[in-house]
Amino acid sequence: MIYLTRVEHFNAAHKLFNPQWSKEQNLEVFGKCANDNWHGHNYELHVTVKGEPDPETGFVFNAKTLGVLIKDVIVEKLDHKNLNMDVDFMKDKFTSAENVAIAIWEQLQQHLPDTVQLHCIRLHETPKIYVEYYGGK
Repeated sequence: MIYLTRVEHFNAAHKLFNPQWSKEQNLEVFGKCANDNWHGHNYELHVTVKGEPDPETGFVFNAKTLGVLIKDVIVEKLDHKNLNMDVDFMKDKFTSAENVAIAIWEQLQQHLPDTVQLHCIRLHETPKIYVEYYGGK
């Protein structure tokens, strides 16, 4: 099994806020991330697929094709957007890095050919914080 990872970037704003809680509780749990006026991140997205190399190309999946797919399906929808308000596949979801990674997986998985499997979504929210999602619940 060979693993191929493509790295892309996008910038997006969001707010972490639980409407069931008071403003004080939201600030206590989420701190600055509960800012009424939103806050943003320069996200780094790692998409890893796995499979066996094609005998004719030597590729598990064409890295350029994977880059185009990620840009078309994910980056174009997230880049310079408000994750809480502008992104259809984040509608009614809490916009934590964890949930964004799961949503990215769900969007990409349906566009990959049967010859390759999605292995991991790694989403860096900051240089010090990232999440990894390997599918499943």
